[in-house]
Amino acid sequence: MIQDYFNLAVRNLMKKRLRSSLTIIGIFISIATIFVLISLSIGLDGAVKEQFRQLGSDKFFIMPRGQAGPPGAGRAVQLTIKDVEVIEKINGVKDVSYDTIGNAKVEFNDEIRYLMIAGIPLDKSDVFIETGFYKIDDGRFLKKGDVGKIMIGSRFKETLYKKSVKEGNKIIINGKEFEVVGILQTIGNSQDDSLIFMGLEDFKELFNSEDRVDQIIVQIKSGEDINKIADNTRRKLISFRGVTEKTRDFEIMTPEELLKSFGVVLNIITAFLLGIAGISLLVGAVGIANTMYTSVLERTKEIGTMKAIGAKNSDILIIFVIESGLLGLIGGILGIILGIIVGKIIEYIAVVQLGTTLLKVSFPWYLIAGCLLFAFLSGAISGLFPAKQASKLKPADTLRYE
Repeated sequence: MIQDYFNLAVRNLMKKRLRSSLTIIGIFISIATIFVLISLSIGLDGAVKEQFRQLGSDKFFIMPRGQAGPPGAGRAVQLTIKDVEVIEKINGVKDVSYDTIGNAKVEFNDEIRYLMIAGIPLDKSDVFIETGFYKIDDGRFLKKGDVGKIMIGSRFKETLYKKSVKEGNKIIINGKEFEVVGILQTIGNSQDDSLIFMGLEDFKELFNSEDRVDQIIVQIKSGEDINKIADNTRRKLISFRGVTEKTRDFEIMTPEELLKSFGVVLNIITAFLLGIAGISLLVGAVGIANTMYTSVLERTKEIGTMKAIGAKNSDILIIFVIESGLLGLIGGILGIILGIIVGKIIEYIAVVQLGTTLLKVSFPWYLIAGCLLFAFLSGAISGLFPAKQASKLKPADTLRYE
């Protein structure tokens, strides 16, 4: 019986191919939008979690609170080397590293770019390098005693300048010449892959930054509780900097807190975009309802004939609901296909043009099944009221209908 209902519904849709196709467009565009947004959200969430997994659970970060503008932009609140010295003495702390950031005029082969420079203490660079997942592609890492040497991101080798920068080349930064001793492997985002790293002493001389620190990275000893040490660090710094909990001018972020903050932001953005996609879905649903109403009017006599030969109200209702559900399902299938294509294009553009591997798409089975079910139900529900109207028509009235 159900198979007969489906066959009849399919036959009715095929009779009105153009109208059915136009109705499906509204659904498949909205499903494609929803599918792409959710697949990007799942992919991004997975990529970030993998980054945090690689980072490990033995490090936390300290930054100035309420900073305005990029690091090194001259804020009122600053961390200093003295803060680092206080943290080094805390029980359970294994190692501490830090960096200072500045913007500089960078010249190579008569081309000028304005880029971010990171100054790092070369005697404490291991934790910093480990935290940033930095790996050498050509040359070597900066080492203790290096003066006038720099380490550069992968974009210097690829697209940053017309001529590729190689190990041993000289680069002029704010009028001073530096030698490239190492080129890093691609990190996955254009900002990190455009960074220049130099020793802290070179940085101080170049930017006159004195003892300013923009970020402190703390590594705890094996077996220690990261939340306990982070809390102890917070209390020590509050006392040292002469602030209270309410006026605290620094922020401590553990991997768990960073991940939670990212999740909140991602959920807000996703919810907003899904709201926009929902409006598109509503338009598609209205299109299905309109099509089904028209279909009821066109097939009034047919409905009367079916009732005259024994069809029940429930039979008419099921046929029309299946028909509208199929419109939604077909739109869902086409939407998923379009969503996969668009998602892969976005991922490709992110890698090739933006230089990031974080913007990935993921197509788990439950996302595909959920979108198909959602599309079918959206169509079926949209056609429910017209279907009820059709089922309530009286045979005598329908047979007289012209």
